[in-house]
Amino acid sequence: MNRVTAAMAITLALAACTSPLANAPPPSPLPSPSPHSPVTSTLLEPADLPGPLSQCPGSGPIVGYIAATRSANPELAQRLTGQWNDLKKLGATEAAINLFAADPSACTAELAAVKNVQSAASLVVAFAEQGQADRAWQAGILGFTPPVPGELPPGVARGTGTGLGPSSWTYDRTPVRLASWQKNVFVALVVFTNLDATAFKAGTAAVDARLN
Repeated sequence: MNRVTAAMAITLALAACTSPLANAPPPSPLPSPSPHSPVTSTLLEPADLPGPLSQCPGSGPIVGYIAATRSANPELAQRLTGQWNDLKKLGATEAAINLFAADPSACTAELAAVKNVQSAASLVVAFAEQGQADRAWQAGILGFTPPVPGELPPGVARGTGTGLGPSSWTYDRTPVRLASWQKNVFVALVVFTNLDATAFKAGTAAVDARLN
């Protein structure tokens, strides 16, 4: 190595040693996203509801609810199995349902089909990411499909006017009150029958506050 080449090498080495980049600490890793709430912790709770309503057997993860429904209502269980499989194809990772009723007959009946029994139900489905959740909400949850914008029949509202965000819709005509909405990675469905509007709004707000 001649003197010119050696001098250049020393100069480059000194520049590297004195460069602020050389002495800078390694970059900090990006913070991990906060974990979302388990779906079982987002559902209606007894304190959210007027009494006397008893929790139905099978409340919890949706697979357990389907199993509990199968003996009393095999047709409903089969339909729910297909709907859950469809949601998984759209990216659903877990789902849970909680039902409360004044009479056990409502526990194995289709949601919103109870005639004269007071009942309250909540379903929450979690997805891998928010876009999947919104697309699933648009497609409908358990057959409850959002109304077409601008074509809202009496008792139906869609969008921010529901108080549940842009991806939401509600139905409020006695005896059925229903809300379906997407928030974060969740899609929620709340169905009340033969309960007043005050109880419905309180229950819906309680579920919405847990979707974090």
